[in-house]
Amino acid sequence: MLRREFLAVRNRLTADDLRETSAALAGRALELPELAEARTVAAYVSVGSEPGTLALLDMLCARGVRVLLPALMPDNDLDWGVYTGEGSLARVQHGGRMALFEPAGERLGPDAVTTADAVLLPGLAVDARGMRLGRGGGSYDRVLARLERAGAHPALVVLLYDTEVVERVPAEPHDRPVHAVVTPSGVRRFRPRAG
Repeated sequence: MLRREFLAVRNRLTADDLRETSAALAGRALELPELAEARTVAAYVSVGSEPGTLALLDMLCARGVRVLLPALMPDNDLDWGVYTGEGSLARVQHGGRMALFEPAGERLGPDAVTTADAVLLPGLAVDARGMRLGRGGGSYDRVLARLERAGAHPALVVLLYDTEVVERVPAEPHDRPVHAVVTPSGVRRFRPRAG
């Protein structure tokens, strides 16, 4: 129910809204020390009315950051590849779901995400505790569990629209709060900066 409501609001956004928020998000995200100082960032390519990530990905690449992007595997887990610009993306149709833009090059394996200094997580909302409401597919729950098993502690950052930072979202016992949320109007931090 809650997911449908957030998606309905996103679906009313215009192409101009998406362009403006994408540029604002990229600028705000790069103000975060966790992203500004990162050598490797695991990210994703936004689709549809998701807050736009391409401008940010290109800015990170221009700074010499190694950007890892996910490739969805048949079991909903994520493999990873390197992003070197829009030319390094392939549009991949996954069954009846929406097409995703994935890295076209070599696959590095699901554990590649454990090398990231920061991980950008997609989401539909984040609450006052830093709990993230995802799309419900479980792919990023697996990523977070993999990071935990590996003892990796990258900064966890969600990119959202301003209206998607809410008082409370449902959380499961295994859910972990994110460190920060970036919206077009600014950054909100939930956990102290990872040292």
